[in-house]
Amino acid sequence: MTLNAYIDHTILKPTTLVADIEKLCAEAVEYGFAAVCVPPNFVKTAKVLVAGSSVKVATVIGFPFGYSAVESKIAEIILAVVDGADELDVVANISAIKNGDWAFLANELGHILPIVRSKEKVIKVIIESGVLTNDEIIKCCELYGVAGIDYLKTSTGYAEKGATIEAVQLFKAHLPANVQIKASGGIRDYAFASALVAAGATRLGCSASVAIVTGAPATGNY
Repeated sequence: MTLNAYIDHTILKPTTLVADIEKLCAEAVEYGFAAVCVPPNFVKTAKVLVAGSSVKVATVIGFPFGYSAVESKIAEIILAVVDGADELDVVANISAIKNGDWAFLANELGHILPIVRSKEKVIKVIIESGVLTNDEIIKCCELYGVAGIDYLKTSTGYAEKGATIEAVQLFKAHLPANVQIKASGGIRDYAFASALVAAGATRLGCSASVAIVTGAPATGNY
């Protein structure tokens, strides 16, 4: 299985340097990755660096905990789009999920999704599956599946537990066919990456992307 086209080549550490972004984008173009996923302040730079290639630019919204105000997330989305982002990885309010406040989450998405759709961008909602129960994951699949987001994403990479085969399988079983799955967090080798794809993931968020597709030693921690 060739995994290159599944990968969002990612760097989201708070100490990210311009040189890191330059390397990330050069690798993404060289290996034909689906996208680069970068901090919001590097979207403009990444957009220039991948120009002329098929690589998309993704960034994160409400990262990494998701509990910023809806108005703040909207402002982040608008700024990211202005800067050239093609795809938006939006962290759901994890605290609201744990408190079972589904009305809040529906309202949050109800304000965000029309803006993303009006700009014709891709939205991936991150629910941090590693800290959720199976019932909470299923309810998220139902809520976000009905809304028709583009991807439901397993993890930010900042929780103790990242992507798992079991979570992806649970997503697959409870999402409608039009909603895709992005697995992220702790994907560091080809065997695990290919198993996640076999389980139903159609995107993989990785910082060890080059190692995954070449068999080289892994670097990075996403």
